[in-house]
Amino acid sequence: MKPMLPTLSASIPSGDQWSYEVKYDGFRAILFISKEAITLTSRNGKDLGPLFPEIISYIHSSLSRFEAFMPCMFDGEIVFLKNPYKGSFEVIQQRGRMRAPEKIRESAEKNPCTYLMFDILECNNDKTVSFDYLTRKNKLKDTAIKCDLPIEPRKGKVPLQYVPSFTQYENIWEGIQIFNGEGLVAKEKKGKWEAGVRTKSWLKVKNYKNALFFIIGYDKKNGYYKAGVFKNEKIIEAGVFSHGLEGADRDSLLKVIKDNKVSENSQWIHIEPAICVELQFLELYKNQLREPSFKSFRFDQSPSECTWEKLKLHAVSLHEDVQITHPEKPLWENPVITKTDYLAYLAEVSEYMLPFLKNKLLTVIRFPHGTFGERFYQKNCPEYAPDFVETARQDEIDFILCNHLSTLIWLGNQLAIEFHIPFQTFDSSYPDEIVFDLDPPSRDAFHLAVSAALEMRKLFDSFGLVSFPKLSGSKGIQIHIPISKNRFTYDQTKQFTSFIASYLVTAFPDDFTIERLKKNRGNRLYIDYIQHAEGKTIVAPYSVRGNTEGAYVAAPLRWEEVTSELHVSAFTMDYVLKRIEVDCPFHDYFSSPQDEVIGKVLEFIEKQKG
Repeated sequence: MKPMLPTLSASIPSGDQWSYEVKYDGFRAILFISKEAITLTSRNGKDLGPLFPEIISYIHSSLSRFEAFMPCMFDGEIVFLKNPYKGSFEVIQQRGRMRAPEKIRESAEKNPCTYLMFDILECNNDKTVSFDYLTRKNKLKDTAIKCDLPIEPRKGKVPLQYVPSFTQYENIWEGIQIFNGEGLVAKEKKGKWEAGVRTKSWLKVKNYKNALFFIIGYDKKNGYYKAGVFKNEKIIEAGVFSHGLEGADRDSLLKVIKDNKVSENSQWIHIEPAICVELQFLELYKNQLREPSFKSFRFDQSPSECTWEKLKLHAVSLHEDVQITHPEKPLWENPVITKTDYLAYLAEVSEYMLPFLKNKLLTVIRFPHGTFGERFYQKNCPEYAPDFVETARQDEIDFILCNHLSTLIWLGNQLAIEFHIPFQTFDSSYPDEIVFDLDPPSRDAFHLAVSAALEMRKLFDSFGLVSFPKLSGSKGIQIHIPISKNRFTYDQTKQFTSFIASYLVTAFPDDFTIERLKKNRGNRLYIDYIQHAEGKTIVAPYSVRGNTEGAYVAAPLRWEEVTSELHVSAFTMDYVLKRIEVDCPFHDYFSSPQDEVIGKVLEFIEKQKG
């Protein structure tokens, strides 16, 4: 059965007749489950089961869950989830090219993919394609719940999940923009499912971005134009485009290229950077534009304005009031890192950093002249902040809430380099995480932080408690433990942190201490459990630190990385960006509250007191 296909729309339709779903970037597939067979079939009729054994094996192992609904058939997308709104195009493409079973198995273990089901076509021999969309969607959700499947896409969960629908597109469009998702699909509630039809009852709206480029060539064989930007004063190719350029504009551009060519061969006519254009594109994939199309000529711009750093910044969705000033200002000296480099880092890391900043009263450290100049703390939102910057008032201070990418980039443009957050959201006096700060006397004593972290993990593992290590970005390591909002008071979490710290200091008195006065610590590592308190802050995951020696990051770690080989200086902005291309070590942080274990430890502590 060939799937029904959506029609591309330039705008999001509105009205009571529409529902909205996140559109994911992956392989469209029909999933069929019966006692006799489990098949995963592409839109072109290809058997995808051998490519995605993790999905097939999961269903085989859970077949009893589906027994009441078999035979059943679903419509959906196979994705590698980066976050709830986005699948990784790169990872799914790599899997699609694999042929060797051993390589496929390795990929399935390292980068397990998920089948996101958004429609149900058959249920217990009942052909649901005859039902309207809303009825099918309700049937699908009911089936997912009864089969004990996640009803919201989440990375790290089971490889079969339900895609929810929403009556208001605003409920998901903001998330799509923040997390750089592909777009959404608007679906008519009364629409029927029609095999193989490109229908207007499903409208897909892409999350396109715009950026400036210069033209450097014309392909005589297919009529495509080559676009480029400057990177370190060298021309790099960003992609080719043809769509969107019509009639007189196309003819005029070709004439200018021919009249001003600097070289020509059997395929290409090349020109020097001179003609600036604005292109629309979906995203950058392997440093090339995906789905580029012509928007307009930009005769008001010069080629020098078309840079790789600005392209990376525009590859995300920003509020129109975000203005970038003094983009070439150096912030670090060795190597030289400019404001544009820093903002590009914030843009790329935002989907992983913003969830930790969400609804937290923000304190930033600003460096108006770069890290080699003066610095100051800022809590109060300045009067000149644009209207989109959210605030929350507490203790007569209007704190900034950095809930959106535009706020993050605006703060970055203000040269806020360090982001520090409390342990609770602005609307609660209860912590939503526990953090231990392992602070060695110097960076040369970093091995003590590694030792303390590993000893702490041994203790936590004995409890069955899941914890998440992170570099401080300075000289230590911080251990994060997620807990549910409004579950524990600060008095309760202090009992826990004090208990853990005291245990480690008693076990290793020559290495660790809880002595607050630095002069009394000697060469021992300070286990700072007192810092976890109301009104205190910790550096946010993925925040850069304002060290003059390098742009080191407060980087989330995997426990297997916490070894004697670990060093703060390796985790630069560039290195962290390479890491998140594959995964974020904290990807399941918010879905892993440790309430039950913390509660049991607190019970044990109370019994010990008695």
